Amino acid sequence: MTAFLFWCKVLPLKKYQKKWVKKMSYFGTDGIRGKFGELPITPEFALKLGFATGKVLKQLNPKAKPIVVLGKDTRLSGYILEAALQAGLNAAGVYVHLLGPLPTPAIAHLTRALHANLGIVISASHNPYFDNGIKFFSGLGKKLPDAVQNAINLELEQEMRIDDTANLGKSVRVKDANGRYIEFCKSTFPYHFDLSHLKIVVDCANGAAYSVGPSVFRELGAKVIALGAEPNGLNINQNCGSTHPEYLQKMVVEHSADLGIAFDGDADRVMMVDRHGNLVDGDHILYILATQAAHKPAGIVGTVMSNMALELALAKAQVPFIRANVGDRYVLQNLEEQGWVIGGEPSGHILTLDKSTTGDAIIAALQVLKVIVEQNKGLDELTQDFKLLPNVLVNVRLQQMFDPFAVPALVAKFDQAEAQLKGRGRLLIRKSGTEPMIRVMVEGDNLQEVTDLANHLADAVRQHVIA
Repeated sequence: MTAFLFWCKVLPLKKYQKKWVKKMSYFGTDGIRGKFGELPITPEFALKLGFATGKVLKQLNPKAKPIVVLGKDTRLSGYILEAALQAGLNAAGVYVHLLGPLPTPAIAHLTRALHANLGIVISASHNPYFDNGIKFFSGLGKKLPDAVQNAINLELEQEMRIDDTANLGKSVRVKDANGRYIEFCKSTFPYHFDLSHLKIVVDCANGAAYSVGPSVFRELGAKVIALGAEPNGLNINQNCGSTHPEYLQKMVVEHSADLGIAFDGDADRVMMVDRHGNLVDGDHILYILATQAAHKPAGIVGTVMSNMALELALAKAQVPFIRANVGDRYVLQNLEEQGWVIGGEPSGHILTLDKSTTGDAIIAALQVLKVIVEQNKGLDELTQDFKLLPNVLVNVRLQQMFDPFAVPALVAKFDQAEAQLKGRGRLLIRKSGTEPMIRVMVEGDNLQEVTDLANHLADAVRQHVIA
């Protein structure tokens, strides 16, 4: 493990990064993702990926067989990718601990708890069932460093060659994986508190938390009504979970529940619902943890997508706030640089680094429940003074991408809009990272004003394209 961690931090920066400039990288911002059956999400590629990953680990552990922890969500394709990855890793001489369907943050935790060299998650998070993905955690339970990804990419270029069948790895199933993770989650909730006075509706998105999610809250005393807890391999995220909270909102009211909790397919995102059926998103959760808890955090990291209402509320509460780029890896990076522990995104990626190494939906929900118990207030009471500013997003689709900030006439219009909103709102113009599109977002304290501004600026972008 020590050699592995040293190599992650030091060696590859010199050995691999320069070599990789002309090579193809299969890794995106959060592992490898795509439609199952199309490269790179195929059984053949997964086999090669497992072997390449194993070879890299073996190079770091020449005298021992490395250990990889492997988990997945509930997609049918996950079972095929699991078998292929397992075979590739074993062929390279790696021991594999199979966890079965578990939340992504559970794999991060168990990678550390089982002293494994690497954790692998098979999941496409909030995507539909026909997509899937493969992402990695280091032995510390954190995102895999770019240098390690580069090394795996280089190894993928090599031929699969078995050196000696006596050196093959083995696979074992971790039978108590669910229980280990449930106990870990419960340990982040104060032992002298319980949830016996709460009725909670929990929507598991027919995903990875379908079993452990309801169990955590039940074992802490809550009366739990479980939704989206009957996965069939095809219904993950289908009109349920954090990306489709409408049914949860309805069920909370119908069951006269105190609140609702919704996860996404791999349970690293969380949305909540108050007793009146109102949605409580990631910005609300950060507001609660920053201003309503017994102890204020040193600071909060949001993203460029965080509503300005959060920034204003934290300034009023004298809690420092900074914005990171979109993506939980960038939130994590900024938290570590600042030495802070709480950050997240409006989508519900919430990091509490004093509790977990990565975004964990169950643990984030527990931290909100802790505030509910210690303040003896309802979720609606904790957020009654926090109102999101009106936000309008207009997507301008293009035939070919261009940089709007390279056009002086457009920059002048952007500057004029920012001056108009100064102190009352903000403007965000950004290029899509996945398709030829310019996203124009305007926030402010007047819905009509931000709507007019967003449409005006979007029209200006379109006119430039036509011109």
